Amino acid sequence: MDPDLSALDEFLSDAGHDGYLLHAGSDLADQYYLSGFDAPDPFVTLYTPETTALLVSGLEYGRAKNEARADAVRRHADYDLHAKAAEHGRREAFTRVLVAFLEEFGVGDVATNGRFPLGVADALRERDVALTADRDDHVGDARAVKTEAEVESVRVAQRANEAAMRAAEDLLREADTESGVLRYGGDPLTAERVKEEIEVTLLRHGCALDETIVACGADAAEPHNRGSGPLRADEPIVIDIFPRDKTSKYHADMTRTFVKGTPSDAAREFHELTRAAFDAAFDALEPGATGADVHAAACEVYEDAGYPTLRSDPGAETGYIHSTGHGVGLDVHEAPGLSDSADVELEAGHVVTIEPGLYDPDVGGVRIEDIAVVTEDGYEDLTDYPVEWVVE
Repeated sequence: MDPDLSALDEFLSDAGHDGYLLHAGSDLADQYYLSGFDAPDPFVTLYTPETTALLVSGLEYGRAKNEARADAVRRHADYDLHAKAAEHGRREAFTRVLVAFLEEFGVGDVATNGRFPLGVADALRERDVALTADRDDHVGDARAVKTEAEVESVRVAQRANEAAMRAAEDLLREADTESGVLRYGGDPLTAERVKEEIEVTLLRHGCALDETIVACGADAAEPHNRGSGPLRADEPIVIDIFPRDKTSKYHADMTRTFVKGTPSDAAREFHELTRAAFDAAFDALEPGATGADVHAAACEVYEDAGYPTLRSDPGAETGYIHSTGHGVGLDVHEAPGLSDSADVELEAGHVVTIEPGLYDPDVGGVRIEDIAVVTEDGYEDLTDYPVEWVVE
């Protein structure tokens, strides 16, 4: 899928830069986005409005020529790395190779993102290559607006996500209760056992994830507590799954909260308010609205009910203590944000989560999250999974 980099071209022209330079593995989303090449070890991508060129090791050279979205691929050996290393040492040799690579493409002034290696930057500047940090993150802004192909990649990841959530919910549904603890197959049903089921299901659907959230009771009152140990009856269980499709590299994200048994009155109120905040945020989601507008819609529901939010109390430790959502793509958290400070207008192609929640250790946590794409006339919810609550 070819990205639209016209805004990046305009930035480079206006700022007087010859190109945009990255040195990282493809786990850096900007690197994969510009190069179209998936490699774990650091390699170099030089983007100019005319050419995208890669500098890779001999190990990756053949694959890069076949797989990368690049006009030119060079290897270290093309600039006599081994001879330079014998004379100057490995680090100095690589710097000389990189300078020769830039000279070949007529580049002496580059921008880069905020994660460019400092040592490499210093070495380039010592050789009169101008290198400037792109503080406004133009590649990130380009990544935020998804093409139809990118949206489809998110959709595919989301279908896998839903299969994993269904597997997790089925474990809860099939579990028995003994002395307040859920049991499955005669053993306590733990957060770890549910995570295992989630991960196995995702693998079968071509996705993977490094971690997920299955948090019960007071653990669920901490929004990013991964959860551990036996799951308990009558307490909220937050399940937040954010897989990455292994082929496209695009993520999905979804959260549901379940109770096996009878929720407390306070937990029931948490769920009702969170569903109302969820609906209010979606009502505000449209092109031209800002992330702050969407966040405000969710906050108002909670504040009107007497609960603190970070908008009303920046130091709040209970209540609504995070933003309403974030962009999703090659990174699970990327632009645009849906928060009190998010003043950028949403536009068609932005893929975002809507995920309000309420948290209190005495009650637990409740969060509901869907993923959606902003369209020309509103939004399309990419999530096809019911918002259930009590699991029978």
